Amino acid sequence: MSESIQYKKAVLHYSITGTAADTILLFHGFGQSKDVFHELTEVLSKKYTVYNFDLFFHGKSRWNNGEQPLEKVFWKELMARFLNTHQLKSFGLLGFSLGSKFALATLEAFPSQTKEIILLAPDGIKTNFWYALATYPFPLRNFFKSMIMKPERFRGIVSLCQWLGLVDKGIIRFAASQMNTEEKRNQVYHSWVVFRHLQFNLSKIAAHINATDIQTTVVIGKFDKIITTVTVKKFVAKLKSHQFELLETSHNGLIATWAERQKVLIK
Repeated sequence: MSESIQYKKAVLHYSITGTAADTILLFHGFGQSKDVFHELTEVLSKKYTVYNFDLFFHGKSRWNNGEQPLEKVFWKELMARFLNTHQLKSFGLLGFSLGSKFALATLEAFPSQTKEIILLAPDGIKTNFWYALATYPFPLRNFFKSMIMKPERFRGIVSLCQWLGLVDKGIIRFAASQMNTEEKRNQVYHSWVVFRHLQFNLSKIAAHINATDIQTTVVIGKFDKIITTVTVKKFVAKLKSHQFELLETSHNGLIATWAERQKVLIK
């Protein structure tokens, strides 16, 4: 079953699967839609009622507020409306990559209602240097935007970084795959710029988790060049209790690999 909720021009689209008493909210990664969780949703629906969201600029969700940044208070108000609509008093959260920012923003907004959080290759734990350059100083943000219409600029920067050895080849290949059409470049630009205020104080997040005993699972792919164990180690060190999983897979294979693991654990 698919539904959507509207708030101040924004439209957040999601599906509902299962009828279990426990609830979990799923947030996908960049360049995906809620459909990427199809197999995982089938598994999780044996244990939870699953609410699976399309992020803004993805799937059927719409931002409709130009380049105005998504503020945490806006997200809290939007999700409060969603929770009230479905009368949800408590829930778990799962985020993959970019979707982890939305899982963390939801936890930060509703710490007492969050019972569990699962972070798969989580973005939002550590601010990427290149992301900061592209989204914060206005002249650089303007240059980044110009790459949407002039992709040769992007290819030039990639070639320079590769020549200087600044970026791993796997990351370069991943970035190139996300910027190879104008539609994708628009999606990259607007996602980075509009979501730029979704940053987190990891000490406060950890304090929320520790104070309320939120069950926390962090999952990383052993061959992931985008999000590595180094990226998350400072965060998990702040947690008094957590489960860490290192799976034999890459960034793009993590969802499917973890879904297979859940088939064994959830009967």
